[in-house]
Amino acid sequence: MQSKQLTRYILIALLLGVACGYSVHTYGSPAFIAEFTGYISLLSDVFLRLIKMIIAPLVFSTLVVGIARMGDVAVIGRIGAKTFGWFVSMSLISLLLGLVMVNLLQPGVGLNLPLPDIAASSGISKGSMSLKEFVNHTVPTSFFDAMGRNEILQIVIFSLFFGVAAAALGKKAEPLVYDMDMIAHIMLKVTTYVMRFAPVAIFAAVAVVVAKNGLGVLRTYATFMLSFYGSILLLWLVILLCGSVFLKGSVLRLARTLREPILLAFSTASSEAAYPKTLEQLERFGCNERVASFVLPMGYSFNLDGSMMYCTFASIFIAQAYGIELSLGQEIMMLLILMVTSKGMAGVPRASLVVIAATLAQFNIPEAGLLLILGVDHFLDMARSATNVLGNAVATAVVSKWTGKIDDYKVPNRHAHTTEQH
Repeated sequence: MQSKQLTRYILIALLLGVACGYSVHTYGSPAFIAEFTGYISLLSDVFLRLIKMIIAPLVFSTLVVGIARMGDVAVIGRIGAKTFGWFVSMSLISLLLGLVMVNLLQPGVGLNLPLPDIAASSGISKGSMSLKEFVNHTVPTSFFDAMGRNEILQIVIFSLFFGVAAAALGKKAEPLVYDMDMIAHIMLKVTTYVMRFAPVAIFAAVAVVVAKNGLGVLRTYATFMLSFYGSILLLWLVILLCGSVFLKGSVLRLARTLREPILLAFSTASSEAAYPKTLEQLERFGCNERVASFVLPMGYSFNLDGSMMYCTFASIFIAQAYGIELSLGQEIMMLLILMVTSKGMAGVPRASLVVIAATLAQFNIPEAGLLLILGVDHFLDMARSATNVLGNAVATAVVSKWTGKIDDYKVPNRHAHTTEQH
């Protein structure tokens, strides 16, 4: 199907999901709601499982091919340094903007909600955020174990070593690199089939959330949600402005090119679901295939702008709700801690909540405060996921421009045979 058609179907599915979920929540009995959500959630679960089925081999094959075809290890190092320079800068901006906005808007002050008992459990495992645990989570003990558990960060680390080694071998590795490129083509073709199921999955995902919680939960948390969404829109503006410094007016064309993967991430509350489509659209925009295959999977591990903003925003919101005042020094310390711990979020279920839970404990803020945001976390995750996609796409385009490997008028041949089907 045409790209515009798919976007239209996703929007229609989103609206129908809200209407269906609202009807079930309003007129259905608790037993019927439980049964309805149990069955219909299978549709979105299957779609997300299909996407996860694609992600690991696609990340591995595209990243290895991208690195191997750069050839010179020194070139790989220069591109890697520029990539991480951008990631660190945008991470700091996202965390700082979240901190500033939550202090300006103060959505947790005067909150007209019953506060959870301080001793209550949120059900979210804090895990360990020590340097040792971070390193252990980053480096795989087995490539196949990382592939089997879809540990994107670990797959990226292995792919970096594999790709650099293939580049060092030069012509000897060319047959294998060619085969890896063919795997990437095949996985992208599989993506075109899976994407046809996206509107159905989005309808199911939205219907389930609204059927369980109703629209009343949005009114209850209106101030918090509007504050966060307003802050996210400001972050979008900052990301695009930073991108325009290098991309000039092309940044607006990039934003238009990304409307489908951004909408997909927003609707499913999963940036992973949009990964294959984001990669394709970046190459259509004109990003060099090798650079895009290198930067984008790295971004999914180290550059989650929306999630990082949420970490500071939600942590301070909970402190405000309990009337806990943090000094400027404590808030800066929180930002620095999140700067490190947020880099381990990739591949961790409900990662933002896990990171927040660990952060609250370090500042004597009741972990039970997470219960305040659990009810609307899905709606907030929609904004986080869409922002992660935008941030990583702009990062990829900027690095392509930095390295002189971008063509504003290029439509790569890699997807020419599949473009008509999207």
